Amino acid sequence: MFDKPMKIRKAHPNDAPAILLLLDQLGYPNTGDFLADRIKSLLGDPEEELVVGEQDDVIVAVLSLHFIPQLASRGPFARISYFCVHHDHRSNGLGRQLEEYVEQAARAHGCDRIEVHCHSRRTDAHRFYIRQGYEKIPEYFMKKLK
Repeated sequence: MFDKPMKIRKAHPNDAPAILLLLDQLGYPNTGDFLADRIKSLLGDPEEELVVGEQDDVIVAVLSLHFIPQLASRGPFARISYFCVHHDHRSNGLGRQLEEYVEQAARAHGCDRIEVHCHSRRTDAHRFYIRQGYEKIPEYFMKKLK
């Protein structure tokens, strides 16, 4: 069980400062000038869930989850885009609680799988995902657009 359960709720644009801190911990600095607008945009997308986790009314986690329809599969799949538990609150079950939320949301949307892309430098996160039953799929390509 969890040391201290967190409340998971839909994010609000005024959560931007707390989300900014979590994104910075993930290695995404300098998002402050557009983050509130991005949050509003994501909240308006029916194929997106943006949630935060709170303990004692303090945001300690953020999750961005997309539901992507597929041409050659019966169901869509869920993709975790951003998943972060504040570094002071890790290793006490909150990530597992958030991942259980992901699984429930994916099933509710009829998804047949969950995917997450996680940078190679995040070895602790890799161990977490493997413990949660994820399989490492090594091929991933990206092309940056200017």
